[in-house]
Amino acid sequence: MELAVESIDSPALTKAQLADLLFDEIGLNKREAKDMVDAFFDLISQKLVEGEDVKLSGFGNFQIRTKAPRPGRNPRTGELIPIAARRVVTFHASSKLKELIQGEGSGS
Repeated sequence: MELAVESIDSPALTKAQLADLLFDEIGLNKREAKDMVDAFFDLISQKLVEGEDVKLSGFGNFQIRTKAPRPGRNPRTGELIPIAARRVVTFHASSKLKELIQGEGSGS
């Protein structure tokens, strides 16, 4: 099934727009569509907080990476400032998504 996203005017796809697409294309009521989108992103967030990878077939993988502490520098003053260890989310696009993007960019 292909969703019609031509009506999206903003440069970013929002959760509200995703809910509207579920309403328009699948026929869920607006409340159900919003709840479904919220539940989807809550589940992804929860799994990442728990340290689990999230794999969306044909789209890509979200992973948690722990960055070690390192020395930093205030660009204005040049003062050395320690940067604490932290966890960050990384995203790696699937080869299928990469191919789609390359196909769109090359005019295919």
